[in-house]
Amino acid sequence: MNGFWENIYVHTAAQYSVAVLCMVVFLAIFELVTRYRNWEEIKKGNLAVALATGGKVFGIANVFRYSIEHNDSLIQMMIAGTFGFVLLLFGYFMYEFLTPRFNIDVEIEKDNRAVGFISMMISIGLSFIIGAGIG
Repeated sequence: MNGFWENIYVHTAAQYSVAVLCMVVFLAIFELVTRYRNWEEIKKGNLAVALATGGKVFGIANVFRYSIEHNDSLIQMMIAGTFGFVLLLFGYFMYEFLTPRFNIDVEIEKDNRAVGFISMMISIGLSFIIGAGIG
């Protein structure tokens, strides 16, 4: 059975499965902390929400990319990826806190594409910083 788990394809499929499962859970958490419903707004054509959500997807995936690259076991990969997600979530709250002149979620829900784009870029940028730190 040891040979089975050492097979590169099995190992890759396991990493992929864990990362996708974590992404689904983490996106659900993001859904809970935002004022708007991501998938309903995207279905209505709200590009700002699509940009912000896309940034979150990229951010989570990028954190897991670094986690996979630098951790040998699935447990270590999942712990590092989860820690990275917590930091991304913290970054989301800091972004909201640092923009007191307007509410980020309200602007994104109103399809303010500039705010959606900046939200996407913050998620992407932070994911590289976080990834380098957990790597």
